Amino acid sequence: MTDKKRLILNLFEMNCVSHITHGLWRLPDNNRERFNDIEYWTELARLLEAGGFDAVFLADVVGTYDTFRGSADTAIRQGLQIPNNDPASVVPAMAAVTRHLGFGITFSTTYEPPFAWARRLSTLDHLTKGRVGWNIVTSYLPNAARNFGHDGEVEHDLRFEIADEYLDVLYKLWEGSWDEDAIVADRAGNVFADPAKIRPIHHEGRWFKVEGPHLPSPSRQRTPVLFTATASGAGTRFAGKHAEVVFTGGPDAASLGRTIAGIRAAAVEAGRRADDVRFVTMAGVVVAPTEAEARAKLARYQELASPDGYLAHASLPWDPAAYPPETLLRDVGVDSGRAGRFRSVDPEQTVGEFLAGFGDLSRQPLLAVGNPEQVADEIERWLDEVGIDGINLLQYHSYDTARDFIDLVVPVLRERGRLRKEYDERETLRERIFGAGDRLPQRHYGARYRGGAHLPPSPAK
Repeated sequence: MTDKKRLILNLFEMNCVSHITHGLWRLPDNNRERFNDIEYWTELARLLEAGGFDAVFLADVVGTYDTFRGSADTAIRQGLQIPNNDPASVVPAMAAVTRHLGFGITFSTTYEPPFAWARRLSTLDHLTKGRVGWNIVTSYLPNAARNFGHDGEVEHDLRFEIADEYLDVLYKLWEGSWDEDAIVADRAGNVFADPAKIRPIHHEGRWFKVEGPHLPSPSRQRTPVLFTATASGAGTRFAGKHAEVVFTGGPDAASLGRTIAGIRAAAVEAGRRADDVRFVTMAGVVVAPTEAEARAKLARYQELASPDGYLAHASLPWDPAAYPPETLLRDVGVDSGRAGRFRSVDPEQTVGEFLAGFGDLSRQPLLAVGNPEQVADEIERWLDEVGIDGINLLQYHSYDTARDFIDLVVPVLRERGRLRKEYDERETLRERIFGAGDRLPQRHYGARYRGGAHLPPSPAK
């Protein structure tokens, strides 16, 4: 009998008030407004580790949602990812009060230079003893581009070209700049590190010029676990080459299954194995001792859900509320395959039909509402039939969403062999996800620079 696939269990978080459940910060006893307090993050970290979570996945943006109604006013009123703090800055606080919880940190390759980010991430991997992953994004908000000196967004596929070179620089720094035995710590000879085993990288490409060497010594993982969040053509090729874990979704399970198959094929094309990539999707879970109680809880959440917040989050370039609900979308010029982010449209839909989906919490593709057994059944179905490997648990309430999952669902999933019953005392995040090895597999593109291989020679002086 084969072992059952074990669930990768992450909590989906962001250093802000309203992440993706807009309006629900108003729920009684919700802690969302405490996100500026270090205690919010330390309490959350202790809770997640006690409940056996693999990691907390920290989202981020570097601009405001200012397309809807022509300004950021709606986003600001809703607390929609503004105010918003740096996700990496809370990791040391959470790591200090835990021993096992992992951290997925979102950071963009488009606007900030690679040398500084490589140093920060190596530092975090040292401080956490190998519990860090990086969610690689390329940024999409027009305001983000303007915040970093651009007149508008960098074109989508070009962002991925930049990201590909960005990763090349990082691999050279993380994998190639230092030998494993470079630190000798010879007290008698007063030699801490051997300069013959530390080298510049002399990267000079289209987008970046970096001499090196990497300033930190090799951390437990050297290269942190590499996450991406993608479904586009360029993103699929990028994930096939680089990603170890892909956070992805779609309007339904069938669409997600096609995305998974496409990225696995891209990994094979890049010289890797199809199972070198794990897939995580967002999961909405509302659980209670009985199904009736869970349904009542979801209804309470629904009462506070804010359609305006979801419209602004979708960067909708028009305002459905400005038209009578019976108006056809084609009559207001909405005739493309999409209208804003996240939403496919039919031009023959009415405005009212289109608007109905915004703020409807039941529209989440992986939505499990019920008693613990019902919720576990649905998660197992997605693991076995859809082909996911894990979930990023969507938070309706902080900390009740996580606490309910831990108290009610975790025991059932453990009994069914889907979750570990305890942590391995020494494993890194990569070991936890893949079961073997702190480091990138040798077949991964980034491993080609190990030992200084494939680095250009030092320029003649």
